[in-house]
Amino acid sequence: MSRIGKLPVKLADQAKIEIKDNVITVSGPKGTLQQRLVPEVTVDIADGLVTVTRADDSKRAKAMHGLYRMLISNMIEGVTNGFTRKLQISGVGFRAEMKSDLLALSLGYSHQIFFRAPEEISIACPDPLTIEISGIDKALVGQVAAKIRSFRKPEPYRGKGIKYSDEVVRRKEGKTAGKK
Repeated sequence: MSRIGKLPVKLADQAKIEIKDNVITVSGPKGTLQQRLVPEVTVDIADGLVTVTRADDSKRAKAMHGLYRMLISNMIEGVTNGFTRKLQISGVGFRAEMKSDLLALSLGYSHQIFFRAPEEISIACPDPLTIEISGIDKALVGQVAAKIRSFRKPEPYRGKGIKYSDEVVRRKEGKTAGKK
C-alpha cells in the first residue's frame, strides 16, 4: 500500500469538492481547480475526508495512487491558502521590477528580459532583489519560478544569478595561479 496514498486528505472548511465525469473540481475562496482522474484510482468523499483508492495492484495503479492523493491535497491547499515561491537576485547591477504586467529583469546581459506571467499567477517585487510568485496551482507556481530562474542560474564561483530563497548555492574556489 502506498504510504502517501493511503492517508486521507482533510477537506478544509472553505473548500468544496465535486466529482463529475471523472473530473474532480475543488473550489474555495481563492478560485477553482480541476483535475481529470485516471481509471486506476477512485476518489471517495465522506465526513470531510477525501480518500483515494486504487483499482488493482499494477505498477501504474500504485504510482497513480500516491500521485492523485497529493494532487488533491495540493488543490485543496491552493484554493484555501494559495502557494508562494520567492526568488533572490544577487549580483552587481542585477535587479527586477514590475512594469505594468511585465516583469523586467536586468541580469547583466546587453538587454533587459521581459517576462509576462500566466493569468493565474501574480508576480510582485517588494524590493529590486526579491521576486514573489504566487497562485493557487502549485505546479504552475513552481514552473513559473523555474522559468524566471533559468534566465540567469546562480553560478558557483561568485554566486551571481537568480536563486530560490531556500536554495543553498555550493561555492567553488577559483583558480590559484603560480602555486608550486
